[in-house]
Order: sequence, then structure tokens, then C-alpha cells
Amino acid sequence: MKTAQDKHKMMTTMPIPKLITSLAVPTIISMLVTSFYVMADTYFVGQINTQSTAAVGISFSIMAIIQAFGFFFGHGSGNFISRKLGAKDYDSAEKMASTGFFYAFTFGIIIAVLGNIFLTPICILLGSTETILPYAENYLGIILIGAPFMASSLVLNNQMRFQGNAVYAMIGIIIGAVINIGLDPLLIFVLDMGVSGAALSTIISQFCSFMVLIYMDSKGTNIKIKFKNFTPSFTYLKEITYGGIPSLSRQGLVSLSTIMLNVAAGAYGDAAIAGMSIVTRICMFINSFVIGFGQGFQPVCGFNYGAGLYRRVREGFYFCIKTGVIFLTICAIIGYIFAPEIVSWFRKDDPLVIEIGARALRWQLITLPIGTWVILCNMMLQTIRIPGRALILSSARQGLFFIPFIIILPKLLGLQGVEMCQAVSDFCSFILAFPLTVPVLKKLRQDNVDQRKNLRS
Repeated sequence: MKTAQDKHKMMTTMPIPKLITSLAVPTIISMLVTSFYVMADTYFVGQINTQSTAAVGISFSIMAIIQAFGFFFGHGSGNFISRKLGAKDYDSAEKMASTGFFYAFTFGIIIAVLGNIFLTPICILLGSTETILPYAENYLGIILIGAPFMASSLVLNNQMRFQGNAVYAMIGIIIGAVINIGLDPLLIFVLDMGVSGAALSTIISQFCSFMVLIYMDSKGTNIKIKFKNFTPSFTYLKEITYGGIPSLSRQGLVSLSTIMLNVAAGAYGDAAIAGMSIVTRICMFINSFVIGFGQGFQPVCGFNYGAGLYRRVREGFYFCIKTGVIFLTICAIIGYIFAPEIVSWFRKDDPLVIEIGARALRWQLITLPIGTWVILCNMMLQTIRIPGRALILSSARQGLFFIPFIIILPKLLGLQGVEMCQAVSDFCSFILAFPLTVPVLKKLRQDNVDQRKNLRS
């Protein structure tokens, strides 16, 4: 069994391509499986009716908020843990692991309670029409019950990943996904529970995944979660905030932008909401490869930055950029050619959903490859604790650009403005990432522990 010292040596000496690939494979599998079972939900619900498909898309905004707090505490604590492990400060890493976990579970409980108290007004605020509202209430009311387990599972997942133990996290994610995919048709069709069955399947799978992750956390070199290590001090909360605020901002803006997208699409009917919801799931699935690859880079980035080995951070960054651009370019070409067929997998009985979805998918695929640069830049800035630049970049795609564009473009171009809004936002984010990241990359050319302060200037 590897010791903490063995892990430190591996993370700081193994050749970068081999190291990142070994860490990225389980995270890529985790991301693909997670995205796949979200798509499976959309697929099975799509067999019910258009309103159910739209209800799942509308509920995604609240799920994004739950994920936002999970990523906030998970990335915030995980970034800190990887740097402390790189600096061989194991005591601080252990305290942070438990602190991030218990914070996330508590916030999940708060979200579950408040969400169910104000369920109907929340569904209306999210963009539900009169025909979608009953389905949205049934689906979201059940989904909210699983909020504590979803949020804290994300913390466990990210902490294990930042420790370089992504295989353990992958096992928990896969088991939950397999359960969800198996339960979906059983509850939706065999037991005739409809959209409520899809929601119940999701929270059962999340709870099972949570229990498996708790068990996996006790294995190998993982830092064990112990209540006695829970340290709700200002110092640890500040570190979580610095490391996690870009994730909270990004996911929070995902929620807000999804609400605004649903409202804008709702002006063109339920089919427009359903079509845009399907496209969102498809692009999430494709992007999950690059996100998973980047997550394999993050522990390498954190360990080597903590050890002052900046050239390895830079080398790993560019290796991930090249790999991601090649992969997404291939996906974009294939997806553009077969866009109508891909959308029809989810809602083949509604030609209008297919028509709207195919156009929107082609728009998003045009800018898909350049998203690699934005994703990796944000991950690097966040991991090496340059929160100001990371926050700006994480807010750009879904906030700084998408929100004004989703207000302006539909007024100018109608439904086409809704369909092309994300692509325009992606391009603007790509341009913004250069002045935020290139100066940092230039300062990572030499190994020098004392250079950390200069990196933040």
C-alpha cells in the first residue's frame, strides 16, 4: 500500500503525460458516467411527453444550486488539501477534509427544507408554464430530498480526486449511476410513476453513491472523515472560500442562466424549452471528457504548485489543452453532421423539438473546441489559488456574457437568438481567458517556491 510519502514522490516526479493520464482516466469515466445517467433521465422521461422533458430541464437549475455548494466545499477544501499534501502538512489536510464535508451536508439540509417549503413559487420562477408546472413540482419536490447527499458526495468525490485517488471516487459514482439507470425504466414505466419515478430513481442512486463514497474514503491513502477533525474556524472557512468561490460562482450562474434560458425559450412554447434542455444535456456529456481530463490535472497542479515545481504545472496545463482540443474538434464535426438524429434519440415523437434542438446543437458545436482553453484556464487559476482571476473567468461564460446576450439576442433575432446565445458567450469567454491566464503561465516557467506571491500580482 502506498504511503503519503510515496504519493508525494509519484505526484512530483512521474512524467507529466503518464501521470495526468493515469489520474484522468478514472475522473473521465466518472464524468462520462454521471453525464450519461443525466442523459438517461432525459431519455426515459422523454418517452412520457414533452412537458415532462421540459420539467426535468427546468429542475436542473435547482440541481445546479445544490451542485454549486457541493463544488464550493469540495473544490475549496480539495484545493487546500492538495497544496498541503504537496507541502507535507498532513495535519491541516486532515482537518480540512472533515470541515468541508460537514459544511456541505449542513447546507444540503437547509436547501432541502427551504426548497420544499417554497416549491410552487420556485417552479414558477424557474420558468414553468401552466402545463409544465405539475410535472416540475412532482420531480423537483423529490429531488430536493436528496440535496444533503448530493452536496456531500461531491465533496468526497473532489477530495479523493485532489489527493490523487480518483479511482475510489470513480467506483462510488459508477455504482450510483448504474442503480439510477436500472431504476429509471422500472419506476417510470413498470410501476407507472411517471416523472416522479425518475426523481425517486435519482435520489435513491445518490444515497447509494454517498454510502459507497463514505466506505471508499476509508480505503487506501484517503484522508478519513472524522467529526473530531471538523474545524469550523474562520481560517478554514476563508481557505474554502478562496478555493471554492469560483466554483460556487460558476455553478450559481449556471443555475441563473438556465432559468433565463428557460424563460426566453418559454416564449416559443414547451417544445423550445424541451429542445434546449436536451441540447444542454448533450453538450454536458461531450464536455465531461475535457472536464474529467482537467480534473486529472488539478491534483498534479496542486501538488506541484505546493512543492514549488511550477514548470510541471505549466507542462501539465498545455498537455491537457492539446488533448482536449483534438477530442472536442472530432466530436463537434460528428455532432454537427448528425445533429437531428442525435436530438431525436430523446424526443422522436415531436418534430418541433427535434428541429429546434438540432439548430441549437449545431450552434453550440461550432465553439465547442475552444471551450477547452476556458475550462483548463479556470481550473489552473483556481487550484493555484489566484481567486480573483479564477472568479472572473468562472463567471464569464454563464454570467458576464450569457446573461446580457440571452436578454438582447432573442429581441433581435427571435428564437435563433436563444439557440445561438451559448455559442456567442463561449467565444467571448475564450477571448477573455487570454489576458487573465497568459501572464500567469509566463511566470510558471521556472521553479521557485518564493515566486507564489508574484503569481498573484
